[in-house]
Amino acid sequence: MRSLERWRDAGDSSCRISVVTVAEVEFGLALEENPTRREKYKAVLEGRVAVLEADRAVWHEFSRLKARQHSAGQIVADMDLLIAATSVVHRLTVATLNSRDFSRIEGIAWEDWSK
Repeated sequence: MRSLERWRDAGDSSCRISVVTVAEVEFGLALEENPTRREKYKAVLEGRVAVLEADRAVWHEFSRLKARQHSAGQIVADMDLLIAATSVVHRLTVATLNSRDFSRIEGIAWEDWSK
């Protein structure tokens, strides 16, 4: 998978993950109820990269982004906007497999890691 190769090339120390992404992964694991996959997540991924919290600055940026998207008629899911806001606040590039949504958020740096 190309995204895993790009992650390997970038290295864990240069990657960060939003607490929102952690929540999305953990939601998927809880919904799936697959103990083997949960254990694999804990062994291989959990705690592997630094987690960026959604602090007051992130929520402020989220509000600004959401208002702009709403005004432009480009509604994007709140979770994606929180990830985008985190990237703006920390001056980072979003690495995503979801180019459809992140490409519609004006003013963020993002890369399509599906290619």
